[in-house]
Amino acid sequence: MVTDTEVPQQEHPQHWIVLRAIAVVGIGLSLFQLWAAGVQPLGLFYQRPIHLGFVLVLCFLIFPAFGRHRPRGALGWAIDGPLIVASVVVGAWLPVNIDTIANQIFPRDIDVWIGVLTVIVVLEGARRAVGLGMTIIGAFFIAYAFAGSRGELPFLADWMPGILNHRGYSLDRLASQMTLGAEGIFGIPLGVAATFVFVFVLFGAFLEVTGAGKFFIDLAYAATGRQRGGPAKAAVIASAGMGSISGSAIANVVTTGAFTIPLMKKLGYRPAQAGGIEAAASTGGQIMPPLMGAGAFLMSEFTQMPYVEIVLVSIFPAVLYFGAVYLLVHIAAVKQGMTGMASAELPSVRAVLAEGWHFLLPLVALIALLVAGYSPMRVGFYAIVSILAAASARALWVFFNDAPTGEKFVALCRRGLVLTLDALELGARNAVAVSMACAVAGIIVGVVGLTGLGLKFSAMMIAFSGGNLILALLLVAIASLILGMGLPVTAAYIVLIILVGPALTQEFGIPILIAHLLVFWYSQDSNVTPPVALAGFAGAAIAGSKPMETSVQAWKYAKGLYLIPLFMVFNQEIILGGPLLLVLWSGFIAILALVAFAAALEGFLFAAMPVWQRALLVPGVIACFWPDLAVEVAGVALILGLLWLNLRQGGGSEGRAVASQG
Repeated sequence: MVTDTEVPQQEHPQHWIVLRAIAVVGIGLSLFQLWAAGVQPLGLFYQRPIHLGFVLVLCFLIFPAFGRHRPRGALGWAIDGPLIVASVVVGAWLPVNIDTIANQIFPRDIDVWIGVLTVIVVLEGARRAVGLGMTIIGAFFIAYAFAGSRGELPFLADWMPGILNHRGYSLDRLASQMTLGAEGIFGIPLGVAATFVFVFVLFGAFLEVTGAGKFFIDLAYAATGRQRGGPAKAAVIASAGMGSISGSAIANVVTTGAFTIPLMKKLGYRPAQAGGIEAAASTGGQIMPPLMGAGAFLMSEFTQMPYVEIVLVSIFPAVLYFGAVYLLVHIAAVKQGMTGMASAELPSVRAVLAEGWHFLLPLVALIALLVAGYSPMRVGFYAIVSILAAASARALWVFFNDAPTGEKFVALCRRGLVLTLDALELGARNAVAVSMACAVAGIIVGVVGLTGLGLKFSAMMIAFSGGNLILALLLVAIASLILGMGLPVTAAYIVLIILVGPALTQEFGIPILIAHLLVFWYSQDSNVTPPVALAGFAGAAIAGSKPMETSVQAWKYAKGLYLIPLFMVFNQEIILGGPLLLVLWSGFIAILALVAFAAALEGFLFAAMPVWQRALLVPGVIACFWPDLAVEVAGVALILGLLWLNLRQGGGSEGRAVASQG
């Protein structure tokens, strides 16, 4: 029997109908996604609207108008009923009318009003599934598009700085931008959610219902249970390898996160924390040689430097990044009181493998297909097929070795069908929040593209720095984030390096290779930096946490993404080489600065840090970035003194034992 804690709090006579409706719509969405992933790929103007329509219907069924813990009532249905109908219209309009819309010069009035309706239901759906914050952000960007002399809200232009002013856009123009092209709601963010993110969320649901999830949890506990935060550390290491192969931070999240995020949650990490750690680690995969997504090849082409040289100089910065994430994970484990488990409390690796070795087959297939170059969406489809095959083979093996009868076979088939339907419904439910967040992110993308906000920031920020290198680098980071809202990581890197590369090299004297590495690293920040943190959203879908909260966690754990490029700029020998002692010194202070930064950020290393120690660590870290040897030596002395004091506060030998775990 389903309890009220598992479903929206509606009137009891309606429970059964609503639950069945959710199940039917969820199963329908999952089957549609599987068809598009593995049987018949669909064009973006078919798949994305249909996906959004399904998700909106699910959203308004799962989340009643007045909250999940209040009866929907007649008034609730009077609100939600029309919204569900509107969701169906939104999902069907573009696919049904695609030929007419594609061949017209100006949008019809009906297309404009459907666009307005789409924006309204997306913002309301996001309010329910994601939270009010995401809806407010989307509404703010819409208001910005209307603010201008020719816009619907011209008076708002008086409140904006001159650089942000633009002509303003009409309701017709904005509605068309949002829903009649690939630069609005049906743009890149929703495209990500509607393709491999959904498929891998569904893969995670199949892991859960078939028992594979329990197998991987037991295996991870057996292998890493003695360490503090073992599964989280395994996620960091796995993401380093997988990310370089997959070429996408989001694909990395949904690939490794399906295994690691449940392990972290079981260990004691909060859901948002687990999703954020995976997103931060997965983003690092894009800066990890040898592939670096597509970045290494592009950088070689732009700089005319050998590909092998790009790879070699990128190894140490990538190790620094993953080391920083690893340390933050360890500190979080210590702060939250996670301890290693005794051997007697842990399952045996041999026993776990003997019981569930067949569940390794989907993982082997998944890695092999990624290495072979299949698209992440197709890989996810085959991974689901492989886990179904492995679970079925195991069930049949047990059946034939346990006095098989016709009655038992029918029961086995019925149970297999029930579990499959449960997985299809669970996968769809788990994808609602991330898809709604990505739909609102599409509104942001559409406004950035329509108003020229991204290019405006990129082109003018260098001039605003007034010759100050620190300010110029800060502005480049902001520009990369703005561009990342509307462009994939690789495209953001290309656009930004074309716009600001000459200024960095010619006006500020930054060597060309370091300028390219700086921009390439910063172009990754839209994966983990709110409000458009797609890797964070993907981690939230798997973790079952709020997308924005998860993105903030990802942003925190990925701080090396901002600091390490700065270190390249001010300590160029770690990239360009130089005297051996100087290179070793620079490598040492880079490591020390990141350790000190992590300790200052978390307020903990060997023991809890008083505020004054954390405050003193900050100038020590800054000194390590200073291009002057005497200042660097002073910073190192200050950091070492504070860390030694913290070690003493940790209890001497006890503190050292704590620090050495993991």
